[in-house]
Amino acid sequence: MNHLRPYLLVFTLLLPLTTQAKIVRLVVQKTESFADGRQFGNAGAYEKVSGQAFGEVDPNLPQNRIIQDLRLAPRNGRGLVEYVSDFVILRPKDMGKSNGLLFLSLPNRGNPFPADTVLLKRGYVYVWGAWQGDVLPGESWSGWPRLTIKVPVATENGQPITGKLRAEFQVTTPAKTQTLSSGPFSGATHHSYETVSLDNTGLILTRRVHEADPREPIPNSDWAFADCTSKPFPGTPSTTKLSLKDGFDPNYIYELVYTAKDPLVLGLGFAAIRDITSFLRTNTTDEVGNRNPLATSPKTLPIRATIMQGISQCSNFTRTFLQLGFNTDETGKRVFDGINAHIATRRISLNVRFGRPGGGGLQREDHLYPSNEPPFTWQVTKDPVSGITGGILETCSPDGNCPKIMQTLSSSEYRQIRASLPTTDPAGKQDLAIPDNVRIYLFAGTQHTPNGAVDPTTGFSMNHNPYQPGLRALLIALEQWVMVDKRPPASVYPTLKAQTLVLPDKTSVGWPAIPGVVYNGRFNNVPLLNFGPAYDMHHVTGIVTEEPPQPIRENVYTVLVPKVDQDGNEIAGIRNTTMRVPLGTYTGWAVRRAGYGQGDLASLNGMFIPFKKTKAERVAAGDPRLSLEERYGTHDAYVAAVRKAADELVREGFMLPDDARADVEMAQKNNSLH
Repeated sequence: MNHLRPYLLVFTLLLPLTTQAKIVRLVVQKTESFADGRQFGNAGAYEKVSGQAFGEVDPNLPQNRIIQDLRLAPRNGRGLVEYVSDFVILRPKDMGKSNGLLFLSLPNRGNPFPADTVLLKRGYVYVWGAWQGDVLPGESWSGWPRLTIKVPVATENGQPITGKLRAEFQVTTPAKTQTLSSGPFSGATHHSYETVSLDNTGLILTRRVHEADPREPIPNSDWAFADCTSKPFPGTPSTTKLSLKDGFDPNYIYELVYTAKDPLVLGLGFAAIRDITSFLRTNTTDEVGNRNPLATSPKTLPIRATIMQGISQCSNFTRTFLQLGFNTDETGKRVFDGINAHIATRRISLNVRFGRPGGGGLQREDHLYPSNEPPFTWQVTKDPVSGITGGILETCSPDGNCPKIMQTLSSSEYRQIRASLPTTDPAGKQDLAIPDNVRIYLFAGTQHTPNGAVDPTTGFSMNHNPYQPGLRALLIALEQWVMVDKRPPASVYPTLKAQTLVLPDKTSVGWPAIPGVVYNGRFNNVPLLNFGPAYDMHHVTGIVTEEPPQPIRENVYTVLVPKVDQDGNEIAGIRNTTMRVPLGTYTGWAVRRAGYGQGDLASLNGMFIPFKKTKAERVAAGDPRLSLEERYGTHDAYVAAVRKAADELVREGFMLPDDARADVEMAQKNNSLH
């Protein structure tokens, strides 16, 4: 796949020419009042606009040739490949009250993240656009419809394309049936690639407790391509489901390699986000005369700048979108002026035949999926292990279309998504200089998605420490950076120089001996994998032919993690009021208990381990961490400490005054010291 690289290098020379990658029709299906007409500060009331964008992509254009299987997709009468993407827009009813910022929030597996009301009060125009072609229609997390994009199926000479596909199954509760798309992060809400045959002869379904354990074959008589949700095994035959006679056990990783058919041209999702955004900021009408819903007159558009936010899976999308050159539109203009890549530091397997963009690549879950390979860095660097010279900014830098970037992280990303690799050399011996257009911030002591419930795989309460107030302050700083060139706070993350970025072993980390808590130093290592000669590791593009992939080299990258203090709380990063005035230990990691893959990391979940209330309780338990009584003495002293910490965070630019007041009010209501 090395032939792809020249297209990325030379298409910028050709971009000013007229192209055909565009939105030809934008149809508004519904316009309605948002939040019952609530007034959002000076921006006033908002409207919710829902519809579909009809796009066309020219396979012959240099900036589109990187899209896997685009040349094998059906074409319309103009020789172009079509897609249809759902979108939702929140706009001020009076667009004159907008601040001119288009804020595109990428849906995660089709699920739109709710709009931040603080940003609405500032006049943001929120946009959600569908990009993931294997998401099925349905209701999203927020109650809105899931956003989907219709992309074509690739064929070859009119015949179906087949290929080897590896499916991995993990459950947290016993189950009889799984869809073939039921990875740990996808499930029944995603399209399953059909098996070419219901006959399982010659196929091997395996199970293992840990990722590195030998695979244990399950007799073919004990499983079937079938649905057993309403009928006992062997169930109802199905080309998209797999059933196990004795059911799926939460203790095991199950794996099946089978022959699938009809790959979707998923890489069109990159073009869709590029073209929808470019249309909304530059075109007043589409080709059939429909007005841009953001236009204030037939010739006037109020959009002055654009920011894309990608959270978790979508953060990986933003990094791959940039690397593959999609931040330059059909006229050679920059698409996004700013990007917030939140809580993920790898890339995404969207541009791979039979790709699984919902896959995780964690220590236990989806460990061997593509998209975890180098390059890791934002800037162009030489990776001595793979021999790849590259970086996320490798394509936008030469054409001057790189955005201003904020990479924001929770603690979970250091152990599970190798967040140290973009900031150190592969051996973990020296810090790297970060490009001037990039900021990196760690929200210390947070988990991937804050949550206070008990994790059944660990038995511990998860980590509820919130990063949203800090993220909100940084998004406004990104807005100011993009719109008026006001520089944001300097990056804040662990480094080798500060001795806050260390090896994961207990001694290096400085983990205290907290009773009942297992610390085994587990982290997600980075094997260099062989996915076959048709897979382009550099650009996470191509065709995977080796399944399961075989290691080329293992344990060759040094993954480092944040150092902790005597309480087990991280030293470096943005320490919010929870961390500066703690009530316990807040981690971005947790270890699975017996019956759930004991000893492995518990997905992207962390722990909250509360301090004892009194010294007597602490001593009796053998807990080395000071009690609440020893730390604060009285409730009033605790509240005063929170107030002081909140004031400091406001001065540092990591908290808004309203959020600071809310933290103090929450501390006043907290009864931990009563």
